Amino acid sequence: MRGATHAKWAACAVAVALAATACGGDNDGGGGGGAGIVSSSWGDPQNPIEPANTNEVQGGKVLDMLFRGLKRYDPKTGEARNMLAEKIETTDSQNFTITLKDGWKFSNDEPVTAQSFVDAWNYGADVRNKQNNAPFFADIVGYADVHPESGEPKSKTMSGLVVKDARTFTVALKDTFSTWPETLGYQAFSPLPKAFFTDHTGWLNKPVGNGPYLVDSYTKGTGMKLRKWDGYAGEDKAQNGGVDLKVYTDNNTAYTDLISGNLDLVDDVPAQQLKNVKNDLGDRYINQPALIIQTLTFPLYDAQWGKPGLEKVRRGISRAINRDEITKQIFRETRTPAKDWTSPALGEKGGFSGTACGDACVYDPAEAKKLIQEGGGLPGGKVTLTSNVDTGSHRDWMDAVCNSINNALGEGPVCTVNPVGTFADFRNQQSSFKLTGPFRSGWQADYPLIQNFLEPLYSTGASSNYGKFSNKEFDALVDEANRESDAAKATAKFQDAEKILAEQMPSIPLWYQNGSAGYSERVSDVSLNQFSVPVYDQIKVG
Repeated sequence: MRGATHAKWAACAVAVALAATACGGDNDGGGGGGAGIVSSSWGDPQNPIEPANTNEVQGGKVLDMLFRGLKRYDPKTGEARNMLAEKIETTDSQNFTITLKDGWKFSNDEPVTAQSFVDAWNYGADVRNKQNNAPFFADIVGYADVHPESGEPKSKTMSGLVVKDARTFTVALKDTFSTWPETLGYQAFSPLPKAFFTDHTGWLNKPVGNGPYLVDSYTKGTGMKLRKWDGYAGEDKAQNGGVDLKVYTDNNTAYTDLISGNLDLVDDVPAQQLKNVKNDLGDRYINQPALIIQTLTFPLYDAQWGKPGLEKVRRGISRAINRDEITKQIFRETRTPAKDWTSPALGEKGGFSGTACGDACVYDPAEAKKLIQEGGGLPGGKVTLTSNVDTGSHRDWMDAVCNSINNALGEGPVCTVNPVGTFADFRNQQSSFKLTGPFRSGWQADYPLIQNFLEPLYSTGASSNYGKFSNKEFDALVDEANRESDAAKATAKFQDAEKILAEQMPSIPLWYQNGSAGYSERVSDVSLNQFSVPVYDQIKVG
């Protein structure tokens, strides 16, 4: 999903805009019976908060509190467990019958039915609705009719979705896809109430879902107040009265607010504070492996970076980056040098490989210079790295990467940094293909499968393929892997596809990222799931 990052803003004590959000000591019970409100750092989402349009972390945090889908990934193990699905049945891994549990409803009291899912998925797939996550529905029969590559759609609905009764619907896929049910915990597959369609603008201003929280208020640029929904049907009921998400444009300020008692939770400890965090927080500091990788993606849509032979230059740049030194000096045990394009949190059985990137991810200044020269040199004699710099210590590591490249090549400051002030601005440039040099492309998995680290980012035309990499052999291997009914064989084929990434270097793996967070003495039972997102509903106040 989505480059992992968090925008922060000015200190709670002095920011007048905080009139819309309470500070850390707020004990307003809201709809939660006085259980206490958790205050947490947040960043403005790039897009309106709707399941099929949100493909980045900040909006995803909200969707995780507002919605429950057919499956949910266990916060501790990552296992895809049935949530609204009573059963998902198939005899051929291509045609599925989905039966819903009884008793679920949206927070406006509308029942959650099979139609709620089918309508939501058809809306998400329809090209006219311009939903970022539309490609996640591309496996369903009839997708091309609602989402043609060009021209007007032939239909408003996908023929592969059929409602049988209030609790049952069937799904026909274009090909066999043995792990398709495991993807259904991703938020793009959430159900939607009728109000989403009848008053879309009103719904976006105050989203209505079926999860443990409901939206009390939302002020873009300031924050969002969520409150416990007492009518929630799931077993994972909120253990607090609500969550106040507060926008920060500087995560150092968020950390200062945490230490001073004006904030309960920071889920992105800034690199500058890593040397202090254990002394500051003790066992209230969390640092654990997560399904996150940071990469630099090349804009292959740019003629200079995409021309044949430039793979040597891209490989040379990778070899000029001293990952070991950067992760030790800047990130202090919260990052590990990358050796493939996935995450160690998958495990070897899940597809992680410590050798997939090979020598291309090994620092070697002499080889770096040789490869870049053999490839025709840096385009225009320089390379510019771009990222948002409001969070994630991105400016620090980009400066370090450029220093490493400049030192390795010995040609002066040929590598420079293009800092973008906010995550939303960066994402807008990235998604509109306006960047002309390598850019940060951190990836937080949508679900714990190797497929999710490869297909959405590198398949031709995929939803998060912002470098516009296209390789027919890679696409074919991914398709074969998806059709494979044996999980081990499927993983092996995905790893074969990954070998093509090692040859072509459409992106440079930098490091695997741990989930890190710090919390106040006022709260307890704080944890991060495998995606590094706080399990907000389990946090207790007081």
